[in-house]
Amino acid sequence: MARQSETYEIDSGIAEVHTEPDGSLVLLVNGVPSSHIVPGEPERLDFEYMRWIADFLDDIRCWDKPRLTHLGGGACTLARYFAHQWRGSRNTVVEIDGELAMLARSLFDVPRAPAVKIRVGDAREETFGFKPGTRDVIIRDVFSVATTPRDLTTVEFYAAARASLSETGVYVANCGSHADLKEAREELAGMCEVWPHVAAIADPPMLKGRRYGNIVLIGANRPLEASPQLTRALLMGAVPAQFKDESWARQLATTPRHDPPADG
Repeated sequence: MARQSETYEIDSGIAEVHTEPDGSLVLLVNGVPSSHIVPGEPERLDFEYMRWIADFLDDIRCWDKPRLTHLGGGACTLARYFAHQWRGSRNTVVEIDGELAMLARSLFDVPRAPAVKIRVGDAREETFGFKPGTRDVIIRDVFSVATTPRDLTTVEFYAAARASLSETGVYVANCGSHADLKEAREELAGMCEVWPHVAAIADPPMLKGRRYGNIVLIGANRPLEASPQLTRALLMGAVPAQFKDESWARQLATTPRHDPPADG
């Protein structure tokens, strides 16, 4: 079976959905791979950074009925995963592109509310509007082309995110960083100003600054450690990864980003 492709107009440009020979679907937004799903198999995560996020959150889960907010929708891959694996969880997906949100509902077997609710809105504006202590996990996976919008990487944004989390809540971000790790260094610096505990997950070449790739950044009110189970799960993936503790993360941090001064 050859790859088949369909193209759709969305608010932010063009979405392409490729059907792979194995039946899985790959969503591209303006030519950039955004999501991968397997219809009927929400537990399958083929994008490695998503697998790392899932392994980490599965390892630390301590909530009876978790409340998860996903900033950035795409095909709602992680929302599908947690709705399936964490029975009783409530997943809210914030997606700025209304047409893309409708496409996800129609093509990607996303569970209905309350398991997965899709809210059309700007990730930063929605985060600043969250009520204090109303969510247990925030996952930020927002990109404009291949870059996270700067206003989602500032100390002020992190402070708003932390305020909306429960005391045991966790913030997890997918950071696309270049070989010098500039983006990760600056984000970690800002997170260190807001959260008492920070950590990171990535594959060794990425952690050593050898290439562009994904690095998962974590902020929490509680200490963050890698259990033997998490270490094993990260190493067993198709792209083996490592959990880097607070000491490593704080040493990597450089200068935090802040919101620009308000006019007047």
